[in-house]
Amino acid sequence: MKLTDIAARLDCVLKGSGDAEIAAVAGIDEAKAGDLTFVSNPKYAAKARTTQASAVIVAHDFPEIEVATLRSSNPYLTFARAVELFYQPLQAAPGIDATARIAPSARIGEGASIAPYVVVEGDVEIGKNCTLYPFVHISRGVRIGDNFKAYAHVSVREFCRIGQGVILQDGVKIGTDGYGYAKKDDGSYYKIVQSGIVVVEDDVEIGANATIDRATIGETRIRRGAKIDNLVQIGHASDVGENSLLCAQVGLAGSSKIGKNVILTGQVGVAGHLEIGDGVIATAQTGIPSSVEAGKVISGYPAIDNKTWLKSSAVFKRLPELLKRIEALEKKSSM
Repeated sequence: MKLTDIAARLDCVLKGSGDAEIAAVAGIDEAKAGDLTFVSNPKYAAKARTTQASAVIVAHDFPEIEVATLRSSNPYLTFARAVELFYQPLQAAPGIDATARIAPSARIGEGASIAPYVVVEGDVEIGKNCTLYPFVHISRGVRIGDNFKAYAHVSVREFCRIGQGVILQDGVKIGTDGYGYAKKDDGSYYKIVQSGIVVVEDDVEIGANATIDRATIGETRIRRGAKIDNLVQIGHASDVGENSLLCAQVGLAGSSKIGKNVILTGQVGVAGHLEIGDGVIATAQTGIPSSVEAGKVISGYPAIDNKTWLKSSAVFKRLPELLKRIEALEKKSSM
């Protein structure tokens, strides 16, 4: 594809020759002649001057370089759209495989693609253009909107609600029982019936092997546009706000309330019954034992302001040396 054509389709400003034929999109280190690459992080800016790529997607204010540039107000988003020009995901075959088991009372909209060994139980409603890959299980009474995609071994438990355009990656479990037990007088535990549901709103994507527990009573809710990574655990009766990002191995204890546009990076843990305000960012492995005000950037355990944590962590490696100095001063003062 000619670079001029790519610039037009991506609505970019082309600087340099547009005659190059582009065959693929590649990372800036791996790119070669015929590739299109990108720079969205300033720390990689120097590599744009030495890349072998035929063209680079950059911001509007990026300095001029020898190779052609496609200039965009959002280079990373433009890169994402560029990938789509050269790679189309595999499309599932239309129709319902003979080995699938669809209850007579289930209602599935037109345009469905249902793979081998899918099970859809009674009183289920699924909208138009659903794609269910092998071994997906949709339990009784579930309601699902249009353009639903569930990869292999997904399970959606009874009476849960899923909106439009939701994607569930392999092994996602929606509506598994919450972790609820009452201690008996003899020290053993009595299982509390988990009578609530999970509600997943529109345009949510949930990564492989993530689990979202149903509420004891009421609902667990994942709000519109949230993106949940692999191996995330969301406890019963939690509420995840719009457009929030929960990265790999995040764990929310029960009744956690996460605001809008929150980013919880890898292995962040949130104690139960807390509120995380809108726009909070928690860096990797942060442990959050108490509620957090909107707009904070936090780190460490127990979670503190990120800048304070950075200063503190710089001191940690000097603690043995500082202890020796303190002990020496104490010994000297006692003489």
